[in-house]
Amino acid sequence: MKCPYCAQANSRVIESRATDEAVRRRRECENQDCQRRFTTYEKVEMAPLMVIKKDKKREEFSREKLLRGLLRACEKRPIAVDEIESLADHVEKTLRREFDKEVPVEAVGEQVMDRLRDLDGVAYVRFASVYRQFKDVETFAQEVLGLLTHKGDQ
Repeated sequence: MKCPYCAQANSRVIESRATDEAVRRRRECENQDCQRRFTTYEKVEMAPLMVIKKDKKREEFSREKLLRGLLRACEKRPIAVDEIESLADHVEKTLRREFDKEVPVEAVGEQVMDRLRDLDGVAYVRFASVYRQFKDVETFAQEVLGLLTHKGDQ
């Protein structure tokens, strides 16, 4: 590993620690004039997961795009950012487990709505209204009634 301070090509690993997402390594430069310490992270590179849109076009799955939609749905709700990020992580892991290379956009939306339904009813209805593109008030009302029925079943 190249030292970020002196660009020496050799460094030695002092300590390694596994985290949820990567392996953290503390390193020390072997250059006698430098000997500075730095941290590196090794992360498994996942094959891209392609989302098949409604118009059949394909686009690479974007966790950032998913987070933006979740943050918009959860805006002004008593939901911690950590909970939203955890939801996004869970959705991505589930999709990668269930689909090899391509996932229909409907599966993404349904995964998000299943998790949001249990997290916060208002955020769920906000997300569903955009995802399902309600055409009229009756369709919207049916979704809210379905949510109330779901909450009553629990």
